[in-house]
Parts: sequence; C-alpha cells; structure tokens
Amino acid sequence: MRDIPAELTFKQRLNACASLIEERLSQWLALSENGAGVPSRLAEAMRHATLGGGKRLRPFLVLESARLCGLADDNAVNAAAALECVHCYSLVHDDLPAMDNDDMRRGRPTVHRAFDEATAILAGDSLLTLAFEIMADPATHPDARIRAELCLGLARAAGRAGMAGGQMLDLEAPGRTLREGDILRLQAMKTGALIGFGCEAGAILGSASHERRQALRRYGAALGQAFQLADDLLDVEGDAAALGKATAKDAEAGKATLVALIGVENARARLRQLEEDARAALAPFGKDAHILAEAASFVTTRSH
Repeated sequence: MRDIPAELTFKQRLNACASLIEERLSQWLALSENGAGVPSRLAEAMRHATLGGGKRLRPFLVLESARLCGLADDNAVNAAAALECVHCYSLVHDDLPAMDNDDMRRGRPTVHRAFDEATAILAGDSLLTLAFEIMADPATHPDARIRAELCLGLARAAGRAGMAGGQMLDLEAPGRTLREGDILRLQAMKTGALIGFGCEAGAILGSASHERRQALRRYGAALGQAFQLADDLLDVEGDAAALGKATAKDAEAGKATLVALIGVENARARLRQLEEDARAALAPFGKDAHILAEAASFVTTRSH
C-alpha cells in the first residue's frame, strides 16, 4: 500500500482516503470470510452495509490526525477501518424499523430492505465485533498498550455513554421538551463521540504529547457538533436525491434539534462559529493542519 501524497488538496485526499479505506475494508471482510465459516448471506449483507459508498469522514480523520503526529497512512489505516466498521454497524441498526425506520441509505436500499431485519441485526453485530478484531490485531500497532488504548477509546465512544447512549436519548426525545443543553448532550454522544475518537485516534497511534492530544480532542468536539448541526440543516433544506436518504424525517418524528430550537439563521451562525472553533483548536500544529482546517469548512458547508 502506498501512502496518500501529502501535496493533494483536501478533496483529493478525502477521495483517496475513501478508496484506501474501501480497499482495506474489502480485505478484512474477505479475510474474515475465507475459511472462517461465515454464512454467505451474512457476508453479503456486511458487504452491502460497508462497501460502495460514503464519504469515509471518520477514517479520514484518523489518517489525518495520525499524519499530524508523524505517522504514515499505512500505520493508521487499520485503526481507521475499525472505526468505519463501527460507523457502518450503527447505520445498519439506526435504519431498522425499531429505530429510524429508513428505506434508503447512500442511495440504495438499507440492509433490512435489501435482506431482512434479522440479517441486518446480525450484520451490524458482526461489523461491531469485526471492528475490535481489527483494532486488537498486532498489525494495527506493534505495541499492545497502544492497541488496548485504541480499543478502550473506541468502546467508550461507541457504547452506553457514547453513540449507543445518544441513540437511546434520541429515541426518548419525541414528545419531550428538550433544552439546548439536552440537545447538545444527545448530539455529542450520538454523533460527536465517534468523530471525536477519530480525531484523537491518530494522537494515540503516534504517542503524541498531551498538548497535541488535547488540541485534537477540542477540534473533534467542535467538528462533531458542527457535523450534526449541518446534518440537521440538511434535513430541513436538503435534497433527498443528493443526500441518498429521506429528508424532513426529524420534523415528522417530532425530534428535538438545534435548528428547530434556535431557527435556521441562528443555526447557520452557530455553524460558522463552530468552524472557527475547530480551526482555532489546531493552532499547535501550525500550517501542517491545513487539511484538517479545510475539513472543518467541508463539514459546515456540505450539501450532501
């Protein structure tokens, strides 16, 4: 595997990262199937959930934060792929009728529509466990302590006080009056936790200084909040065909969002401030962080 050239623009690096992660995920899925007795239908559902789409923003953040901490892409790609497995599992389960009940994801049928609900649940379960299989593999990092720290960080970001807990709060939200702090807590857990881990994972892989790790943590917190706010704006104003999924779902479900609470114009102003906060957090890295700075702009201005 060759590293992504450092001189590429942000969009070129994002696309190159997506290709790199697609290749590595395909390799891991094939490795887990060959001789391991994986049922063919389950393997097919996992591939449907994982390959052939998505911006791969979270693994991109792993690769870029690792690069800032002195690591080549090859030294971070497994950790990035593991994080993407968790993200893909979460989408499979979020789309289920018992959760968000979505029919389309990334422009094609969701896993439970393409297969069935039981298969979708098992595909999500398998992707979650595959993530920790990858993260714990010696090929991910030669130091077992680093691998353990990565596993711990990913588990916390994905679990009861992270993404899964945030989804629980989201399911409880319809019909309740939530204050701004409640919404921010929900979104920081459901969306921000995995994005934040993606930013910090590179620092863990590279054994970065406390200052640099804290800087990436602050960047990730601002970016995660911006990502969710932009997503909420797209749900109000976006085009379903461009997004590859249904829009106006939050309003129909009675979900509390910052956009509903503070209005579209205030949300846009908040989004601009979050971009500034994310960029400011990168100060310890100087000009080396220009790609992550551009990532903040990408998140706040995206149209799909």
